[in-house]
Amino acid sequence: MTHLPIIAGLDLETTGKFEADHRIIEVYIGLYRAGTKIWSYEQRIDPQRSISADAQRVHGIAAGDLIGMPIWDSVAPTINQILKRADFVVAHNGDGFDRPFLEMEMNRVGLALTEKSWIDSMVDGVWATADGKKPRLGELAFACGVDYDPAKAHAAAYDVDVMMECFSKGLDWGFYSIPEMEGVKLAA
Repeated sequence: MTHLPIIAGLDLETTGKFEADHRIIEVYIGLYRAGTKIWSYEQRIDPQRSISADAQRVHGIAAGDLIGMPIWDSVAPTINQILKRADFVVAHNGDGFDRPFLEMEMNRVGLALTEKSWIDSMVDGVWATADGKKPRLGELAFACGVDYDPAKAHAAAYDVDVMMECFSKGLDWGFYSIPEMEGVKLAA
């Protein structure tokens, strides 16, 4: 029996760059089937530390925005459970940032990140730029004809929605491929 894959589109916002003392402050996971979002999860997290000025300039999240939010220890198991529902994960800069950051944060609280195949829409999106460089999300959106508003960028939910629209178009055009999975097909 075959089924349409469930794809987890994921984005993180953090207190800073990928370093052991930085923390995740926002997670968004959209679950998609056949290019349609079927469910989503968005959670801000109290990092129990300050947010670097550079990171705050990028995502616009201040420490005061996180008062009263749960800490990572209570959020991590939920994230693993959500990712278990997916056949694979798509993230823009997933190989270089999201996945290693998520693995680091899971390990910090004694968990292992759920094993799934990942597609990095940035690394695998070099087709979207004339010079073959890894595209920023806005460049990928431009190449795919997807609306992209820089004023809304770096909000995790917005970035995932744009990324997944680009991924769906790139998949249709043959630029992305899904991981080999037994019993999974792309269309009904």
